[in-house]
Amino acid sequence: MSKKILVVEDTEDNRQILRDLLGMAGYDMVEANDGAEGVAKATEHRPDLILMDIQMPVMDGYEATRRIKADPALASIPVIAVTSYALSGDEQKARDAGCDGYIAKPYSPRQMLAKVREILG
Repeated sequence: MSKKILVVEDTEDNRQILRDLLGMAGYDMVEANDGAEGVAKATEHRPDLILMDIQMPVMDGYEATRRIKADPALASIPVIAVTSYALSGDEQKARDAGCDGYIAKPYSPRQMLAKVREILG
């Protein structure tokens, strides 16, 4: 059975890139357009991994990650922050919110797949 990845990303182009990349690698993908929808989809689908954008409408990725990690049924799901925020301290801020990894945009497809495989085994 293939692993399920929840992509929480408000930009359609970015979701399409991940849809193509993860699909070719054999992963199933569930999509959410903002943090609030991401929390709901995490609860509904129980993915194996969450790729979380940080800057989104409705609820940002930090708050969505905090809510996911606060739910005992979801807390063990790894969350990777995928963000164009790449300033000093941003990775620590993402980790403080509960993210298990951090990838700065723009990323190479090879880098993204390597991180996904590292976490999913």
